[in-house]
This record gives sequence, C-alpha cells and structure tokens, in this order.
Amino acid sequence: MDVLRFTGATFTASTTVTVVRFDAIKPGAKLKTKRTRFISATITKPAAVVTAAEPLQISKSDDTLIPVVHPSSLQCEEGFLLPNYPRGEIGYNYVKEILTSKVYELAEETPLQRAHKLSERLGVTVWLKREDLHPVFSFKVRGSYHMMAKLSKEQLEKGVICSSAGNHAQGVALAAKKLGCNAVIVMPVTTPEIKWKSVERLGATVVRVGDTYEEAQAYAVAQGKEEGRAFVSPFDHPDIIIGQGTVGMEINRQFKDKIHAIFVPIGGGGLIAGIAAYMKKVSPDTKIIGVEPVDSNSMALALHHGQRVMLEKVGSFADAVAIRMVGEESFRLCRELIDGIVLVNHDSISASIKYVNFVSSDVTVESCFEQDMFEEKRSILEPAGALALAGAEAYCKYYGVKGENIVAITSGANMNFDRLRLVTELADVGRQREAVLATYLPEERGSFKKFYEMVGQTNITELKYRYDSEKENARVFYRIGLHTKVELEEMVDRMELEQLHTINYTDNELVKDHLRHLIGGRSDVHNEHLCRFIFPYKPGVLMKFLDAFSPRWNISLLHYHAQGETGGNVLIGLQVPQNEVDEFRGRAESLGYVCVVETLNEAFQQLMH
Repeated sequence: MDVLRFTGATFTASTTVTVVRFDAIKPGAKLKTKRTRFISATITKPAAVVTAAEPLQISKSDDTLIPVVHPSSLQCEEGFLLPNYPRGEIGYNYVKEILTSKVYELAEETPLQRAHKLSERLGVTVWLKREDLHPVFSFKVRGSYHMMAKLSKEQLEKGVICSSAGNHAQGVALAAKKLGCNAVIVMPVTTPEIKWKSVERLGATVVRVGDTYEEAQAYAVAQGKEEGRAFVSPFDHPDIIIGQGTVGMEINRQFKDKIHAIFVPIGGGGLIAGIAAYMKKVSPDTKIIGVEPVDSNSMALALHHGQRVMLEKVGSFADAVAIRMVGEESFRLCRELIDGIVLVNHDSISASIKYVNFVSSDVTVESCFEQDMFEEKRSILEPAGALALAGAEAYCKYYGVKGENIVAITSGANMNFDRLRLVTELADVGRQREAVLATYLPEERGSFKKFYEMVGQTNITELKYRYDSEKENARVFYRIGLHTKVELEEMVDRMELEQLHTINYTDNELVKDHLRHLIGGRSDVHNEHLCRFIFPYKPGVLMKFLDAFSPRWNISLLHYHAQGETGGNVLIGLQVPQNEVDEFRGRAESLGYVCVVETLNEAFQQLMH
C-alpha cells in the first residue's frame, strides 16, 4: 500500500528546529522468529532537509534535527512488545515530589478494580485503575492541579492558558476554578462538542483555533506570552509528570502483591513517564508498558530511532492520544525507564470499550463484585481510555501470560455520542466475534442455495449480493457472527472443497470502512486512481476537497463515512492519466489531509473490478 507523504506542519513557539524528513520509509520484511514479529523502519534514500514558507518551530532550548516519519513505518503484530531496555538510572527526584504532591486538594484516589470476566478469559488477574472516575472523567486533573498549585499568587492573578484536544482542558479548567484564577483554553476546531462544552461549563474561556493540536498549541504559547499568562503544558513539564505520577503511587499502595506489568496509554507521554518514574524506584521488577494506536505511534517511533520524531499524520480515532510528537522530558524518562510499547488497532480498542466488565464502583481489591460497565452503569470509556486495556489483552494473548497480575489504566470516559456507531461496528471484529468474508460462486441457478448450505450453522449477520450479467462468477459479501477460529476455518474449508473460493477480509481496513457499503456492481474504469482521505470536522471541507480535483479529473467513485466530530473517512476514485499522477499527488498534498492510496489494494481489485 502506497502512502502519500505530507509535511503540513507549520506551528510556532520559541526557537527554530530544522526538520529532517524520512521521505521514503517503507516497511521491511517480517522477521521469522515468533517473538520478534515487527516491521522495522528502513530509509531507502538519504534524508532530505525540508524547506517551507514558514519554518517548523517548537519550544526547545537548542536547535535539533527532528525526523518526520509516517506511522506505518513502524508496525508489528498485535500484542508484540516493541522492546525498550530501561536502565532505571534517573527519576529519583520525581519520587519525593510525587509523595508530597498537592493533587489531593482537588482529586480523590481512584479505585483499583478487578475485571472478572476478562481475567477468567485470559487466565490472568486484570486490575483496572479507574482514572475515568474523576469529576472530569480523566486523569488529566492530577498534573494540571499539581502544576497550577505551585504557581505564585501573582501568576495566578494573571491567569493561565493551555492547549488541549479535550481532557487536559477540563483538568485545567477545574483546577482554575478551585484556585480562583482565570483560564483560557485553546482547542482545535475538530475537538468533539462534549469536550469543549464541558470546559465552558467549568467556567473557562474556550478559544477554538486550527485543525490540529500543534496549531492550537502555537496560538496558546503566543497568547500566553502576550498576556503574561502561565502556559500549562498537557504533558511536557516536570510538574505535570509529577502530578500524573501519583497514579503509580496509588497503585503501589493499593496492591501489595507482585504486579507483572502496568499498561499505560501514551499520547504525549506524561502519564507513563510519571508512573514509570515512581514504580521503577519502588518496584523495579514491575514492567511498565506503553500502549499506542497503530496510527498514533509517536513514542514507539521515538524509541525506535533513539530520538523524538514528528509524525506526518496521526489517526483521529483515539483523539485524546493523537499527538504528533511526544514531550521532550517525557521521552527522556521513558527512554530510561519503560519496558516497551504495544500497538493496537481500532478494532481492538472498540472491543475493549464494548466488552470490558468492571466491578462496582464502591468495590476495591479487598472485596470484588462483578458488574458490566455498559449494561449496568451506562458508563463508556472513550477510545483513548480503553487503549491500555486493549494493549494488555493483546500482550497476554500473544505471549501466553498466565497467572499474573496485570494492571491497565482506564484513562478517560469523555466519549462523544456519535462515535458509538463506529465503535459498535468495529467491536465484534476486534474481539473476533465477527468475521468479514467474500465468497465467489457460479452465476447459475442453485449456486446461492449451495453456498448457504456450506455456511451451515454459522450465524450470518450481514449479507450482500447482486447479479452481474457481465461476470461468470457471482460474489457474495457477508459477515458471520459468534464463532471460534476453528469453526471459521472449517467453514472456509467446506467452501473451498465445493469450489466456492472464499476470502477473509476481517483485517482489511478498506473493506470495513468503505467497500462493504459499495457492494452491488463491479466496473473496470480506465485510469482509476483510488484514495482514502480523513477529513477534519468543519464546514466547507468537502467543497475544498472537490475544488482540488474537480473538474480537473472525473470522479468515478465516492463514499463518505462519518466518524463523529473527529472527522470523516472518504473513499474517492478519480480517473487520472499516468502522466498526470504527479499533479494529482501535489494537489492531494496541498490539502493537508491524511491520504492513503488504495489503487492496488487486493480487496478493491477483487470486490469492485
């Protein structure tokens, strides 16, 4: 799959940084050893210095080369631990500060609760650190209050400012309300409504600027300097890290038995840095494992390259961790203290949101009573909030971990309602409760009945078929419900024995996002160029998109799939002659949207041609 490389990053802060771009990074081959199945970033031509109209700048004390890489340049099998080799030689100064933190003037200790059904299924004991139970439904209030409580009276009178995609904003707003200071919160225009309205209800002033966190941050830093406000970093400040580190202190106090590993979601890295700084001093044998989405893996890539990197684009599904570059201080700590990173996809995150079972909120490790979080409490984790749990499950399955104590941080529950449809669609696939398949059968009477007989007792949850007079073989696209891996394999074998060729598309994102909705007719279109775009959520975006390509090229296919207020997933086919492909890519790049070329995707060739 070809991935377009976009720069699209122009934000300002304090000092200039030269940007080095890994311009032609392509996945390498999988290694043969089972426990080292990862695709490593490889540079196929020398890195080039990117020059732009406005030079890239970030808050940094010295000029530094920042590689720009694509998330797909470092991928691995789910559950595999991308290893880091911690030395544990730093972080001592953090422990004392964590132990004496003032966070409990505002925050309360959150419970550590057992997930019974998940524990039984995995053969381990899974404990959930319920950071979603804070008044703002996120751990972010810890770091915000710890930092702001240390500000002078004079600084508090001038006020504070921060940039945030949502959860940090609510933490700062609540802390400001407690401390009696004025807070300005700068948020991207793509921020879900549930988050920016919650900030306003807490009394802060919300300013919505830019499509990305980096643009919002640039504005916040500049305005803070102009107005004399203190900038409250979301993750890259020692006081923020100390506040988040109280999560580790609580886990160590609440659970006295040996912990095999603590799984922590990573956005900018402040939470895992704080937990690692504390736990590696008081319980050095406990593994600290970060979890990132496959399309927002900035910490994994930073550890891989031995320095911070900037992602060309980040996925918006888990918007609270959609950070293009991790913090400088958090990276310094993580490089020395954490044990590695696990990457998970959207399906697995959705499965953890939907199926995770929690104990009642008033039950601790001393006495456990099972209760399903969604069905009983109507409480739903946001994607980033379920990230650590998805990683913990994948890790335990991959390595066959048994009989150990596993802790996962449920970091947030600010779920936007219109995201639930997408989560529901992906959840059954993520837990392998559904499979997505296509079967080819002769276009003749009786063949469909024969196909259905081969399905047997397996439950079909969706089926699409349309007669095509131009083809000798018909194609049936369908989803099957609750099944085991053996049952699925047996069904496919039955199909093949009857010369009914069957393909499993369960792991194909193009099929799940678009092609399954387009089944009904195939066509061979001359010079068709197929691309997937991720649009931001704001007025005028579709017209901007159409202006870039039409009427220059004919649109041969269009499918739009809304994903809530974080944006939309768009599949478009355009008839682009070979000698105009470079022009097309230039126009696509100028839009600044995430774009993946799918022309050679096997599923597209089989299902739509």
